Amino acid sequence: MNVVSLTEQPDILKSAALLPPRLSLGSTMVVHGIAKLRKEGTEQHAGFFEQLGFKPGKAWVVATGVTEVLAGVSAILGFATRPAAAAVLVTQAIAIAKVHGSKGFDNTQGGFEFNLALCAIALGLLLRGPGRLSVHQALEERVKRKELRRLRLLPRQRRGSLLLDALG
Repeated sequence: MNVVSLTEQPDILKSAALLPPRLSLGSTMVVHGIAKLRKEGTEQHAGFFEQLGFKPGKAWVVATGVTEVLAGVSAILGFATRPAAAAVLVTQAIAIAKVHGSKGFDNTQGGFEFNLALCAIALGLLLRGPGRLSVHQALEERVKRKELRRLRLLPRQRRGSLLLDALG
């Protein structure tokens, strides 16, 4: 029987480790964003946003919905993951501060438990990036191949793209 320790994981397992957090965060954000962008959702949330002090409420609801959908799609695809994670951290921090924080931790009581879990996932993706099984990695590999051909394997060449590095 072959037992693999955590430090000796096969590359495919290491690569796949970031898929569940990306997919769960992404799908959650897409669902929440689409709910705000539907006509009835926008109308329903607009009054609530104005009560929280975000005026005009409808514009803030649309901006939040678009941000959530884009962040979710980015997380799922693994492209622009770090900006998407930062957007999730901002939206959830505001949700905790304005809505859920005063209700305590328990999600069943309207508390911030769920929002905190989303923040934890987003923070992990912000720090680590999308991982190897992502659109980001596919683009980075393409950039590297192009540079290798163009620079003919110069010893001190850059092995990626600054823009891709920033997007993570």
